[in-house]
Amino acid sequence: MSHNQVRFAKGKLRVVVLGVLLLTLVMLTGCMYPGTSSESEAVIVNYDDSVNRIQNAIDSFQSDQHILPMITAGNETPRYEKFRIDLNKLEQQGYLDDIPNTAFEKGGSVYYLLQNEETDPVVKVMDLTTVQRVNDVQRSVQTYKSAHDEWPVSEEVSPGIFRVDLDKLQSGANQLQELKSVYSGEVLPYLLDDHGNVYADYAVDIMQVIEREQLAPSETEDLRELLTERSHHVPVKSLPYHWDGSAPLAVLE
Repeated sequence: MSHNQVRFAKGKLRVVVLGVLLLTLVMLTGCMYPGTSSESEAVIVNYDDSVNRIQNAIDSFQSDQHILPMITAGNETPRYEKFRIDLNKLEQQGYLDDIPNTAFEKGGSVYYLLQNEETDPVVKVMDLTTVQRVNDVQRSVQTYKSAHDEWPVSEEVSPGIFRVDLDKLQSGANQLQELKSVYSGEVLPYLLDDHGNVYADYAVDIMQVIEREQLAPSETEDLRELLTERSHHVPVKSLPYHWDGSAPLAVLE
């Protein structure tokens, strides 16, 4: 074999090896999406299409039947967990071609809700991962209280509201996962009221909106609306927030 033929053969071999490596990398990258066990990878889901389709279905349903297709919830149900949309009814009656894969009804991780149901119904998204994280901490808090006769808190952030001390709850058999904000991706703390109820703390998300848009909130408005007005998501498992002059402050309802 001539010198040129050898060089050509080696060049072809390098191309083949490089192709195999690139294909392997693509396959491994694909494995990091839904179903992965890696907590460091976040999948960004765009809800625009799903929300728009459901909103159109809601508008048509209400126009035809003069009611809203909602699953009944008790009066004690929190504001951002109430008025869940009956997607099965919308699909069965032909208002929705198919239920979005992101919906709990299709094995997804969100509920679709209505807000402003009495005046101008608008479709919103409730993240079930957030609900699960808060519920996990709630169970751990109750277990800790039973064992130590005190709440696992680090500081009082406002009257009757405390920050949960996660270090007191972590153990070999009980490793709580971080709660990442659906708005900013930031890791959120947990709050605890004086009755032992756990909440997600959205103060950092609210403050980001205020600083970014240079807003001057009043001291009486519920600042959670700043989040719902700018996102499909509702701040589930939260307390109201008021402006204290320099920062959003969680307050008891």
